[in-house]
Amino acid sequence: MSDTTAPDAPRAGDARTPHTIVIDPAVPMVQLLGPGDELLRTIERAFPRVDVHVRGNEVTLTGSPADVALIERLVDELLVVVAAGQPLSRDAVDRSISMLRQQTTEHPADVLTMNILSNRGKKIRPKTLNQKRYVDAIDDNTIVFGIGPAGTGKTYLAMAKAVQALQAKRVNRIILTRPAVEAGERLGFLPGSLTEKIDPYLRPLYDALHDMLDPDSIPRLMAAGTIEVAPLAYMRGRTLNDAFIILDEAQNTSAEQMKMFLTRLGFGAKIVVTGDVTQVDLPSGTTSGLRVVQDILGDVDDVHFAQLTSHDVVRHRLVGQIVDAYAEWDAAHDPTLVAPNRAARRATTRR
Repeated sequence: MSDTTAPDAPRAGDARTPHTIVIDPAVPMVQLLGPGDELLRTIERAFPRVDVHVRGNEVTLTGSPADVALIERLVDELLVVVAAGQPLSRDAVDRSISMLRQQTTEHPADVLTMNILSNRGKKIRPKTLNQKRYVDAIDDNTIVFGIGPAGTGKTYLAMAKAVQALQAKRVNRIILTRPAVEAGERLGFLPGSLTEKIDPYLRPLYDALHDMLDPDSIPRLMAAGTIEVAPLAYMRGRTLNDAFIILDEAQNTSAEQMKMFLTRLGFGAKIVVTGDVTQVDLPSGTTSGLRVVQDILGDVDDVHFAQLTSHDVVRHRLVGQIVDAYAEWDAAHDPTLVAPNRAARRATTRR
């Protein structure tokens, strides 16, 4: 924890209130400030009206009381992350500032230190507040829809939760599925067996599995049926008990396919549906099942709609800007893509 002391009181009417934060000497300042003071520079860029001076283990802030108080909270949150053995990064500091500015009840440190899965030294955890809420919703609901643009971690985090559930023996198997939007006549002209034709559509799911499990164990688990990766058409007529089922790229399902998939739910099973309603690849005139399901199931208990945005993109910084730019263009040309519909908003705020 940090101690805060106030130097000489400012003159009456002076809004720039100086405060000094004293960091525990046991905390290496380089962990808090970053190599070459990179993290300190990040804080200064986020608060251009606050003067930040570091001397030894003391950080003096001069600025408006609101900004100073927020930076003090930020430092306390970052110290918790450091104490948990989690290295800080520029992105982690930026996201912590964003969370604090949202004035939510959640703590940035809780988000940044939440561990879903560890594999070969790599930890998989949420990186934004909405991602943590999405992960929590998967724990608390039987059916969860993760809706958002590319790079928001909706599929990756769902798969991490699936592997976690399998390892904890809460489910007996994992089923990963995607609609193969080209699985009609055009696929028929491609060489190879049906499995070879549809494999490219399922490749992203295989790639994620290799991040989360020992690669040598994956063929054995798939041969035993413990992990199944299959196109959506293979789900028809089945009842899936004691399984963690993920439907990826759900914007490319028709309304009939979405109904078919959701009614596969069996006892002891959990479903996560992920997709981006702004990237539908269905033939013209076909309604996306992901778009209409928000209106149909928005008020059903034990069904949760988690909305992720460009602020939750965890790829290159430009990806979030690209997503926003395309959203603005879409809004100008198709008003139906401006924002989540009414049912989705109700479901998102119901926590």
